[in-house]
Amino acid sequence: GWAGEAALRAVAERAAAAVFAALGRDAPDETELSLLFTDDAHVRVLNRDWRGKDKPTNVLSFPAFEVAPGDPVPPMLGDVVLAFETVGAEATLEEKPFDHHLTHLIVHGLLHLLGHDHEDEEDAAIMEGLERAALARLAIPDPYR
Repeated sequence: GWAGEAALRAVAERAAAAVFAALGRDAPDETELSLLFTDDAHVRVLNRDWRGKDKPTNVLSFPAFEVAPGDPVPPMLGDVVLAFETVGAEATLEEKPFDHHLTHLIVHGLLHLLGHDHEDEEDAAIMEGLERAALARLAIPDPYR
């Protein structure tokens, strides 16, 4: 299962700091981010109920407020939900350390909460560039290679 709370908090805090640095923004003094470290069964239900896709996925993001890239950071960012089995299977398949993949998915989810998406090629290129920049700050290799 998931590592302990202290270890997960440390990964999340490093990921968040790297995201704000990659965006060229100061991390907000006070904002709330909810992270749910759960399993495939739970994520499958959320994915079905909220996205109409009856299957597990690695990460889901639920913004508390509608924001666009560059908007002020809201007092509550929202929720990032991660599925243990899917994260682990992907890390194994892609031959990367679990913590590297987990960090990438937290970065990805947080960027969604900050208004970024990958619905078209241009937006995807921007978002992936920000992910690469954030992960490089943490000495994590490019996840898209």
